[in-house]
Amino acid sequence: MDEFDQLIQIMEKLRGPGGCPWDAEQDHKSIMKHLIEEAYELADAVESGDPESMAEELGDVLLQVVFHSAIAKDNQEFTLSEVITHLCDKLIHRHPHVFGDVTVRDSKEVIRNWEKLKKKENGKQERKSILSGIPESLPALLQAHKIQSTVSRVGFDWEAPEEVLLKIDEEQAELADAMESGDNEKITNEIGDLIFSVVNLARLLHVDPEAALRKTNRKFTRRFFEIEKAAKARGIRLADMPMKEKDEIWEGAKNKIG
Repeated sequence: MDEFDQLIQIMEKLRGPGGCPWDAEQDHKSIMKHLIEEAYELADAVESGDPESMAEELGDVLLQVVFHSAIAKDNQEFTLSEVITHLCDKLIHRHPHVFGDVTVRDSKEVIRNWEKLKKKENGKQERKSILSGIPESLPALLQAHKIQSTVSRVGFDWEAPEEVLLKIDEEQAELADAMESGDNEKITNEIGDLIFSVVNLARLLHVDPEAALRKTNRKFTRRFFEIEKAAKARGIRLADMPMKEKDEIWEGAKNKIG
């Protein structure tokens, strides 16, 4: 028995008679949040560069695939074998330059062919828009990036990052006007436009905006922790520390830990 077969048998035992009551009670919707959480934990592991953590988190993501497939099998919906077969068929179909006689010049042409082939699968050619397949449930930054990447493949894109910088200046000016008006709806709209433009700039510079923001979040957390440590060492409440002192510690943290 290989490791994959062992994993399947473990899941069947957990959900079977005499197994785990919690595992047996779950359905697709009840465990969906765990898949999302595990995906983010995997992202953290990838960004940390720790192979051991990556291996562990990939296992947790794989567990969710096996779990959903076990539930589906019990419900007579589909089996794990069907999931794997469908994936294999799709990979072969979308890579005719590897498994067929199609020739491509570069990765950009691979992506264009990929999109054309996707449209021919499972009635996808019937979609009203090329954007119809982008899930509404995606995190907003990722969704914005996918929207922009998709429309760029049909020529709706900026010529250069410098043009987006000008657009960002324009959006900042419009946000300033909205702030002066005091209209919260306008302010919300303009902040959204500004963030969307920043995502566009990141895409054109080949930077993952989600990864960039997560990196900044970690950097902010590290620096702020230095302020908390200083307040604790002085025996004062963080709220009582003067802002000037907080700024000095913050600047020191920038120089010390980045």
